[in-house]
Amino acid sequence: MSLPPLVEPADELTVDEVRRYSRHLIIPDVGMAGQKRLKNAKVLCVGAGGLGSPALLYLAAAGVGTLGIIDFDVVDDSNLQRQVIHGQADVGRPKAESAADSVRAINPLIDVVIHNTTLTTENVMEIFSQYDLILDGTDNFATRYMVNDAAVLLGKPYVWGSIYRFDGQASVFWAEQGPCYRCLYPEPPPPGMVPSCAEGGVLGVLCASVGSIQVNEAIKLITGIGEPLVGRLMIYDALEMKYRDVKVRKDPECVLCGKNPTVTELLEDYEAFCGALSDEAAEAVSGSTITARELKAMQDNGDGIFLVDVREPNEYEIVSIPGATLIPKGEFLNGSALEKLPQDKRIVLHCKSGARSAEALAVVKDAGFSDAVHVGGGVLSWIKTVDPSLPEY
Repeated sequence: MSLPPLVEPADELTVDEVRRYSRHLIIPDVGMAGQKRLKNAKVLCVGAGGLGSPALLYLAAAGVGTLGIIDFDVVDDSNLQRQVIHGQADVGRPKAESAADSVRAINPLIDVVIHNTTLTTENVMEIFSQYDLILDGTDNFATRYMVNDAAVLLGKPYVWGSIYRFDGQASVFWAEQGPCYRCLYPEPPPPGMVPSCAEGGVLGVLCASVGSIQVNEAIKLITGIGEPLVGRLMIYDALEMKYRDVKVRKDPECVLCGKNPTVTELLEDYEAFCGALSDEAAEAVSGSTITARELKAMQDNGDGIFLVDVREPNEYEIVSIPGATLIPKGEFLNGSALEKLPQDKRIVLHCKSGARSAEALAVVKDAGFSDAVHVGGGVLSWIKTVDPSLPEY
């Protein structure tokens, strides 16, 4: 369904703006009125990473008058494969500042607002209230639910996107016109069920495909043209080069936007709601976590340990801790790994950052290996504190 324009048009376009946006102006659906609405619009991009990079570039080029950028992270080498708003010279810089410089270089006629901070329950409502539209480029469930809840409570529409390996999804959530994110995903997935891009990877160009769809939806909402993805989920398979969409209906029992909502304000702790670790894993790691330096001391002292890397084979090929035996987490979850563990050595588990090894540790302890431990921070901590010559990923 078509929707009315989200914002009123600005008073006028300058001569420079007419020259710059002429290819928009000659599209009858956009025209002078549509471009004036874009000029008057205020859009916040949550995240200046994989999705935020193409989204910010095209929002700026399209002439969105005020662009907000919120990101707490800094640019590192692993970002450059897909986060095209940053360059080699930006490594180590705050992402929000690097992205703002790129946006200004593309279009000096727009205003850029930098929020170089973490989005939290303490600041999300105040920050969101300054904008007409939210574009969500986050990569974790806790922030996605917080973005959704804040948008619903403030009556703001937001454009959502998600990427993983070769698969992308996008939709527009606007509780006043259709479903919200909780209507589609009432509960977060179980801990460890859906790997992050840092664990599973993502095809770099997929970010451009999904990010540009998000910008397309933002332009349609701002100008009131076309049929936005309200009530529809767009699914993209880059390997098969197929797009399809499925209907998403507003859930009358939704705890946030349904007839009788039980969530009427932001949750206290979204990390706890989404459960980064299962209860079993959280219990297992309590008192059974060692540092990378402690692992190195065990190896140097000749302690009788059996070091297990629970990552995937392709990750093991990139970098590994010397002496580690590869047994992927899936083999622990299905039980086949247990027969590979020696009874006369202390089991030490590690992964990339500690989450997967924590889940494997719960299985190992349940099987009777009571003195087993895992390495907090995983191979990344080993690289930072023991052997900086190894590559991060």
